[in-house]
Amino acid sequence: QVQLVESGGGLVQPGGSLRLSCAASGIIFRFYVMGWYRQAPGKQRELVADITSGGTTNYADSVKGRFTISRDNAKNTVYLQMNSLKPEDTAVYYCNADLPNFSAEYWGQGTQVTVSS
Repeated sequence: QVQLVESGGGLVQPGGSLRLSCAASGIIFRFYVMGWYRQAPGKQRELVADITSGGTTNYADSVKGRFTISRDNAKNTVYLQMNSLKPEDTAVYYCNADLPNFSAEYWGQGTQVTVSS
């Protein structure tokens, strides 16, 4: 049974920081592209950042220079360090595990991030 469990969300003031974690089980973690997506009310889910099995990263333009994605294959965990948070970063953040070309994709349950004063 595959599980992706996110943690680390919460309420933070503009300019603040949060670190999200996603612990994976039931998959061979090191093979997967791991990503963070977010969905704000009334908007479509969008890619925030992802990281390949080899460590190559990709970021949405809106978060470049502020967010950092990383992975620890020994702990089967992917992280999203979010700095200089803005109100427009408010959303539910979802962890994603994708094995390209094998039609294997999984989602976490999501964690709420609210940026507000």
